[in-house]
Amino acid sequence: SWLSRFGNATRLAAEYRRGRVLLAGDAAHQHFPAGGVGMNVGIQDAHNLGWKLAATLNGWAPDGLLDTYHTERHPVGAQLVEHSRAQTALMTTFTPEGLDLRSLLSGMVATQPAFSRALSERLTALAVSYPTADLAAHPLTGTRAPDLAFTGTDHGLFALLHPDAYLLLDLTPGGTLGDRALPGLAVHTGTLDRPPAAWSTLRAALIRPDGHVAWAGDERDDAMLSAAVGRIIAATVAGGRGSLGTTAA
Repeated sequence: SWLSRFGNATRLAAEYRRGRVLLAGDAAHQHFPAGGVGMNVGIQDAHNLGWKLAATLNGWAPDGLLDTYHTERHPVGAQLVEHSRAQTALMTTFTPEGLDLRSLLSGMVATQPAFSRALSERLTALAVSYPTADLAAHPLTGTRAPDLAFTGTDHGLFALLHPDAYLLLDLTPGGTLGDRALPGLAVHTGTLDRPPAAWSTLRAALIRPDGHVAWAGDERDDAMLSAAVGRIIAATVAGGRGSLGTTAA
Protein backbone atom coordinates (compact mmCIF):
# COMPACT_ATOMS: atom_id res chain seq x y z
CA SER A 1 0.00 0.00 0.00
CA TRP A 2 1.22 3.46 -0.83
CA LEU A 3 -0.34 6.68 0.37
CA SER A 4 0.90 9.99 -1.00
CA ARG A 5 -0.19 13.55 -0.48
CA PHE A 6 0.55 16.40 -2.86
CA GLY A 7 -0.12 20.08 -2.77
CA ASN A 8 -0.07 22.44 -5.72
CA ALA A 9 2.89 24.60 -4.79
CA THR A 10 3.39 25.80 -8.36
CA ARG A 11 6.56 27.76 -9.07
CA LEU A 12 8.17 29.11 -12.24
CA ALA A 13 11.63 30.66 -12.31
CA ALA A 14 11.59 34.26 -13.54
CA GLU A 15 14.83 33.67 -15.44
CA TYR A 16 16.14 30.46 -17.00
CA ARG A 17 19.55 32.04 -17.50
CA ARG A 18 21.58 34.52 -15.52
CA GLY A 19 25.19 34.68 -16.64
CA ARG A 20 26.77 31.25 -16.29
CA VAL A 21 23.81 29.83 -14.34
CA LEU A 22 21.12 28.05 -16.37
CA LEU A 23 18.03 26.31 -15.03
CA ALA A 24 16.23 23.36 -16.63
CA GLY A 25 13.61 20.81 -15.67
CA ASP A 26 12.45 20.76 -12.06
CA ALA A 27 14.93 23.52 -11.20
CA ALA A 28 13.05 25.84 -13.56
CA HIS A 29 9.44 24.81 -12.92
CA GLN A 30 7.56 23.04 -10.13
CA HIS A 31 3.95 21.91 -10.41
CA PHE A 32 1.39 19.31 -9.48
CA PRO A 33 2.54 15.88 -10.75
CA ALA A 34 -0.07 14.92 -13.34
CA GLY A 35 0.14 13.16 -16.67
CA GLY A 36 3.93 13.15 -17.03
CA VAL A 37 3.99 16.70 -18.40
CA GLY A 38 6.91 17.65 -16.16
CA MET A 39 9.04 14.88 -17.68
CA ASN A 40 8.17 15.88 -21.24
CA VAL A 41 8.84 19.58 -20.67
CA GLY A 42 11.99 18.86 -18.66
CA ILE A 43 13.46 16.65 -21.39
CA GLN A 44 12.71 19.34 -23.96
CA ASP A 45 14.40 21.92 -21.70
CA ALA A 46 17.50 19.74 -21.60
CA HIS A 47 17.48 19.15 -25.36
CA ASN A 48 16.98 22.83 -26.16
CA LEU A 49 19.77 23.87 -23.79
CA GLY A 50 22.08 20.95 -24.58
CA TRP A 51 22.65 21.61 -28.27
CA LYS A 52 23.05 25.33 -27.65
CA LEU A 53 25.68 24.72 -24.97
CA ALA A 54 27.47 22.27 -27.28
CA ALA A 55 27.39 24.79 -30.13
CA THR A 56 28.81 27.48 -27.88
CA LEU A 57 31.57 25.26 -26.50
CA ASN A 58 32.47 23.95 -29.96
CA GLY A 59 32.71 27.44 -31.39
CA TRP A 60 30.05 27.43 -34.11
CA ALA A 61 27.24 29.18 -32.20
CA PRO A 62 26.40 32.75 -33.26
CA ASP A 63 26.35 35.47 -30.62
CA GLY A 64 23.29 35.33 -28.38
CA LEU A 65 22.36 31.70 -29.02
CA LEU A 66 22.35 30.83 -25.31
CA ASP A 67 19.99 33.72 -24.60
CA THR A 68 17.40 32.10 -26.85
CA TYR A 69 17.11 29.26 -24.32
CA HIS A 70 15.13 31.47 -21.93
CA THR A 71 13.26 33.17 -24.77
CA GLU A 72 12.02 29.85 -26.16
CA ARG A 73 11.54 27.74 -23.07
CA HIS A 74 10.15 30.17 -20.47
CA PRO A 75 6.81 30.55 -22.34
CA VAL A 76 6.58 26.75 -22.46
CA GLY A 77 7.09 26.65 -18.68
CA ALA A 78 4.37 29.26 -18.21
CA GLN A 79 2.00 27.19 -20.33
CA LEU A 80 2.91 24.11 -18.29
CA VAL A 81 1.94 25.95 -15.10
CA GLU A 82 -1.40 26.98 -16.61
CA HIS A 83 -2.22 23.48 -17.84
CA SER A 84 -1.20 21.72 -14.63
CA ARG A 85 -3.32 24.09 -12.56
CA ALA A 86 -6.27 23.37 -14.82
CA GLN A 87 -5.69 19.62 -14.44
CA THR A 88 -5.45 20.01 -10.68
CA ALA A 89 -8.81 21.77 -10.58
CA LEU A 90 -10.42 19.01 -12.65
CA MET A 91 -8.89 16.22 -10.58
CA THR A 92 -9.41 17.56 -7.07
CA THR A 93 -12.63 19.60 -7.22
CA PHE A 94 -15.67 17.65 -6.02
CA THR A 95 -18.28 20.38 -6.00
CA PRO A 96 -21.31 19.82 -8.26
CA GLU A 97 -19.89 22.44 -10.62
CA GLY A 98 -16.49 20.75 -10.71
CA LEU A 99 -17.99 17.31 -11.33
CA ASP A 100 -20.14 18.65 -14.17
CA LEU A 101 -17.14 20.34 -15.77
CA ARG A 102 -15.16 17.10 -15.59
CA SER A 103 -18.03 15.17 -17.12
CA LEU A 104 -18.43 17.72 -19.91
CA LEU A 105 -14.74 17.66 -20.83
CA SER A 106 -14.57 13.85 -20.64
CA GLY A 107 -17.43 13.67 -23.11
CA MET A 108 -15.69 16.10 -25.47
CA VAL A 109 -12.46 14.09 -25.32
CA ALA A 110 -14.39 10.95 -26.27
CA THR A 111 -16.45 12.49 -29.08
CA GLN A 112 -14.39 15.37 -30.51
CA PRO A 113 -11.21 13.99 -32.16
CA ALA A 114 -9.74 17.42 -32.93
CA PHE A 115 -10.19 18.53 -29.32
CA SER A 116 -8.71 15.27 -28.04
CA ARG A 117 -5.72 15.55 -30.38
CA ALA A 118 -5.04 19.14 -29.31
CA LEU A 119 -5.03 18.11 -25.64
CA SER A 120 -2.77 15.11 -26.30
CA GLU A 121 -0.29 17.20 -28.27
CA ARG A 122 -0.14 19.69 -25.41
CA LEU A 123 0.26 16.91 -22.84
CA THR A 124 3.13 15.31 -24.74
CA ALA A 125 4.68 18.71 -25.64
CA LEU A 126 4.58 17.77 -29.33
CA ALA A 127 2.66 20.99 -30.00
CA VAL A 128 5.53 23.19 -28.82
CA SER A 129 6.53 25.78 -31.40
CA TYR A 130 9.08 28.59 -31.28
CA PRO A 131 7.58 31.64 -33.00
CA THR A 132 9.73 34.00 -35.04
CA ALA A 133 9.47 37.77 -35.19
CA ASP A 134 9.97 37.65 -38.96
CA LEU A 135 6.52 38.28 -40.42
CA ALA A 136 7.71 37.04 -43.82
CA ALA A 137 8.86 33.68 -42.45
CA HIS A 138 7.35 30.48 -43.79
CA PRO A 139 4.51 29.16 -41.56
CA LEU A 140 6.55 26.03 -40.77
CA THR A 141 9.28 28.09 -39.10
CA GLY A 142 9.52 27.19 -35.42
CA THR A 143 7.34 24.09 -35.67
CA ARG A 144 8.47 20.57 -34.91
CA ALA A 145 9.36 18.68 -38.08
CA PRO A 146 7.72 15.27 -38.58
CA ASP A 147 9.71 12.16 -39.46
CA LEU A 148 9.60 12.92 -43.17
CA ALA A 149 10.17 10.08 -45.64
CA PHE A 150 12.57 10.39 -48.58
CA THR A 151 12.31 8.69 -51.95
CA GLY A 152 14.66 5.75 -52.33
CA THR A 153 15.60 5.44 -48.65
CA ASP A 154 14.34 3.29 -45.80
CA HIS A 155 14.88 5.91 -43.09
CA GLY A 156 13.17 9.15 -42.25
CA LEU A 157 14.24 12.63 -41.22
CA PHE A 158 14.84 11.75 -37.58
CA ALA A 159 17.67 9.38 -38.55
CA LEU A 160 19.42 12.28 -40.31
CA LEU A 161 19.33 14.75 -37.42
CA HIS A 162 22.64 15.61 -35.78
CA PRO A 163 22.97 16.35 -32.04
CA ASP A 164 25.71 18.89 -32.75
CA ALA A 165 24.70 20.48 -36.06
CA TYR A 166 21.87 21.96 -38.06
CA LEU A 167 20.62 19.89 -41.00
CA LEU A 168 20.09 21.62 -44.34
CA LEU A 169 17.57 19.77 -46.49
CA ASP A 170 18.17 20.45 -50.18
CA LEU A 171 14.90 19.39 -51.78
CA THR A 172 15.63 20.85 -55.22
CA PRO A 173 15.89 18.47 -58.20
CA GLY A 174 19.52 17.50 -58.59
CA GLY A 175 20.61 19.30 -55.43
CA THR A 176 21.15 22.74 -56.93
CA LEU A 177 22.07 24.32 -53.58
CA GLY A 178 25.46 22.63 -53.58
CA ASP A 179 27.63 21.31 -50.75
CA ARG A 180 27.53 23.83 -47.89
CA ALA A 181 28.58 21.50 -45.08
CA LEU A 182 30.75 23.08 -42.39
CA PRO A 183 31.16 22.78 -38.60
CA GLY A 184 27.64 23.06 -37.19
CA LEU A 185 25.93 22.32 -40.51
CA ALA A 186 25.21 19.00 -42.23
CA VAL A 187 23.53 18.73 -45.64
CA HIS A 188 21.13 16.15 -47.08
CA THR A 189 19.93 16.20 -50.67
CA GLY A 190 16.81 14.25 -51.53
CA THR A 191 13.17 14.21 -52.55
CA LEU A 192 10.32 13.93 -50.06
CA ASP A 193 8.10 10.88 -50.46
CA ARG A 194 4.39 11.75 -50.04
CA PRO A 195 5.06 14.73 -47.77
CA PRO A 196 2.40 16.39 -45.62
CA ALA A 197 0.59 19.21 -47.41
CA ALA A 198 2.51 21.92 -45.57
CA TRP A 199 5.81 20.44 -46.81
CA SER A 200 4.79 19.62 -50.37
CA THR A 201 5.96 22.90 -51.95
CA LEU A 202 9.21 23.33 -49.99
CA ARG A 203 12.50 23.44 -51.86
CA ALA A 204 14.78 23.76 -48.81
CA ALA A 205 14.60 23.69 -45.04
CA LEU A 206 17.01 24.15 -42.15
CA ILE A 207 16.32 21.81 -39.22
CA ARG A 208 17.71 22.43 -35.75
CA PRO A 209 19.36 19.66 -33.72
CA ASP A 210 16.18 19.44 -31.60
CA GLY A 211 14.04 18.78 -34.67
CA HIS A 212 12.41 22.20 -34.96
CA VAL A 213 12.39 24.11 -38.24
CA ALA A 214 14.80 27.05 -38.15
CA TRP A 215 13.93 28.16 -41.68
CA ALA A 216 11.93 26.93 -44.65
CA GLY A 217 11.84 28.18 -48.22
CA ASP A 218 9.63 27.56 -51.25
CA GLU A 219 11.26 30.08 -53.61
CA ARG A 220 11.09 28.71 -57.16
CA ASP A 221 14.00 30.75 -58.53
CA ASP A 222 17.23 28.83 -57.88
CA ALA A 223 19.43 31.92 -57.55
CA MET A 224 17.08 33.60 -55.06
CA LEU A 225 16.70 30.39 -53.10
CA SER A 226 20.48 29.95 -52.95
CA ALA A 227 20.90 33.50 -51.68
CA ALA A 228 18.23 32.98 -49.01
CA VAL A 229 19.93 29.79 -47.83
CA GLY A 230 23.24 31.64 -47.62
CA ARG A 231 21.68 34.35 -45.47
CA ILE A 232 20.08 31.93 -43.02
CA ILE A 233 23.31 29.93 -42.69
CA ALA A 234 25.24 33.14 -42.01
CA ALA A 235 22.72 34.05 -39.31
CA THR A 236 22.64 30.67 -37.56
CA VAL A 237 26.11 29.14 -37.88
CA ALA A 238 29.28 31.03 -36.96
CA GLY A 239 31.62 30.75 -39.92
CA GLY A 240 28.65 30.35 -42.26
CA ARG A 241 29.40 33.69 -43.87
CA GLY A 242 31.96 31.91 -45.97
CA SER A 243 29.17 29.83 -47.55
CA LEU A 244 27.34 32.83 -48.99
CA GLY A 245 26.93 32.40 -52.70
CA THR A 246 28.08 28.78 -52.67
CA THR A 247 26.40 26.83 -55.46
CA ALA A 248 26.80 23.54 -57.19
CA ALA A 249 29.53 23.42 -59.79
